[in-house]
Amino acid sequence: MKKYECDACGYVYDPEVGDPDNGIAPGTAFADLPEDWTCPLCGLGKEVFKEVE
Repeated sequence: MKKYECDACGYVYDPEVGDPDNGIAPGTAFADLPEDWTCPLCGLGKEVFKEVE
């Protein structure tokens, strides 16, 4: 699964880790995140994230 980085603040969503502080279990692909999920650092939405290597 691919990682995604927030263009605004640089936070990297790693699907192997998930976002447990916000109820996202490890193993959750970025595409499977809820539409209302936001960056845990800056609060912006999924639309500001880009795929990274």
